[in-house]
Amino acid sequence: MSYKPKKSCAYPMCINLTTEQYCEKHKQEATKSYDKYQRDNQTTAFYKSVGWRITRAKTLSRDCYLCQRCLKDKKLTPADMVHHIVEVKEDWSKRLDINNLESLCNSCHNKVHGKRG
Repeated sequence: MSYKPKKSCAYPMCINLTTEQYCEKHKQEATKSYDKYQRDNQTTAFYKSVGWRITRAKTLSRDCYLCQRCLKDKKLTPADMVHHIVEVKEDWSKRLDINNLESLCNSCHNKVHGKRG
């Protein structure tokens, strides 16, 4: 039986030693993260679909191509994108529900997702 030397867990700031990539404490979390952010071919295909393009166009038209968050602040800003209020990853059945969509400018969309904007 061969012996594998232990190495540090690949999870950021973890000092646990393991023979695998991640220690027992972080193995499940790493798998969950991979499933959410990398193994998502279904979502990628959805955003390229005809159904999404039609629903996106209907949403922009309904919102007069204006950012709905800016409009609440009495600012007229062109909408660059359509945002899922309940994310596709959270509820696949709402992906084409026009009541779950809002037109946003890039800045507001970045604020919603916690990016600089």
